[in-house]
Amino acid sequence: MPVHFIVNGLFLFVQTYIVLPAAKGEMFGYLVRLGKIAYFCVMVQTLNDLDTNKKYTYADYLTWQFDEYVELIKGKIYPMSPAPSRRHQLMLGKLFHLVTSCFDNKDCDVYFAPFDVRLLDRKKSAKANKDILTVVQPDLCVICDKSKLDDAGCLGSPDWIVEILSPGTRRKDRKEKLQLYEENGVREYWIVSPEDFSVTVYDLVDERYAIRNVFTEEDTVPVGIFPGLSVEMGLVFAE
Repeated sequence: MPVHFIVNGLFLFVQTYIVLPAAKGEMFGYLVRLGKIAYFCVMVQTLNDLDTNKKYTYADYLTWQFDEYVELIKGKIYPMSPAPSRRHQLMLGKLFHLVTSCFDNKDCDVYFAPFDVRLLDRKKSAKANKDILTVVQPDLCVICDKSKLDDAGCLGSPDWIVEILSPGTRRKDRKEKLQLYEENGVREYWIVSPEDFSVTVYDLVDERYAIRNVFTEEDTVPVGIFPGLSVEMGLVFAE
């Protein structure tokens, strides 16, 4: 069976190989023979096998064997555990239903987590897996440029992203992701807070985010980039 490996920093697709159990300290790996040369390749089986001080790429991300969800932001690992709460998932389900019903006859796709969004370094604009340092899983995103979609997810910026705050993601969603989405040209970004029943809406204006307003559960919030589309937040927050 073909398999992917990282060998000396290169991302390889190996058709013919020899696999032997091997140990390197406390980490397990594969001995991979390519021609006359044998390489030891570390197999990452748990999140604890990763060095949180190291910068990783999307090519590394593809080789990880553990079940936990993580995000990469500019090469830094951000664990997505513990799992979202029941209320978080209930709100996401309602939001997804409300939004998808508005796009039934429109040329845009709606996705919810887990769904990989790979964001490019705008200075390098390289699309090779080894050059991609950011892969995130927004709670909900809308993508209208179908050329950005492939079987792995989305390569490039969605048009609209919604993140629902959790205790473990609050700082990241309000700081790192806010800056990240602004830098990558996400046209509209919503941060939904289950704790105080609010949604903060950011519009991209001249490549910078501007807060349009902080809405409450009593508001019907318009989606600025899609005229005629709005979300009744009372339906999203309702138990």
